[in-house]
Amino acid sequence: GAPHWDQYARGTITGLTRGTTRAHITRAALESIAYQTYDLVESMQQDSGNKINSLLVDGGATRNDFLMQFQSDILGVPVVRPHMAEATARGAALLAGLGSGIWGNVSELPVSGDQRDVFSPEMGEETRINLLSGWRDALGKTLSR
Repeated sequence: GAPHWDQYARGTITGLTRGTTRAHITRAALESIAYQTYDLVESMQQDSGNKINSLLVDGGATRNDFLMQFQSDILGVPVVRPHMAEATARGAALLAGLGSGIWGNVSELPVSGDQRDVFSPEMGEETRINLLSGWRDALGKTLSR
């Protein structure tokens, strides 16, 4: 998938030792989500010439506080999560209501609360750079090019 577009890429877990536990693999899976998001955001920033100031998130995975904090640390920007984790589904439902005539126009849509959690970067820059370097090394082992 984006931004690497390599249909022949293969999954891998690197750095396993005899001491590796399920918890380590779970953490690696969560971290990989953040690294993949980093790659996509970096690609979008390069293409657009614009830098992001924060990342607005929603969906089931955003309920995981560890993932949200790690995402903020890896991107180096705040990650903002609404209290309603399924904001995308809510938006689709509201659009369906508009399309079917339940609401006549956008101004009639019910307003959701502005409650949200903000995860701010806490990781040092050197640690961030080292982790991203390790991600790139691991990623290079999976791509077919």
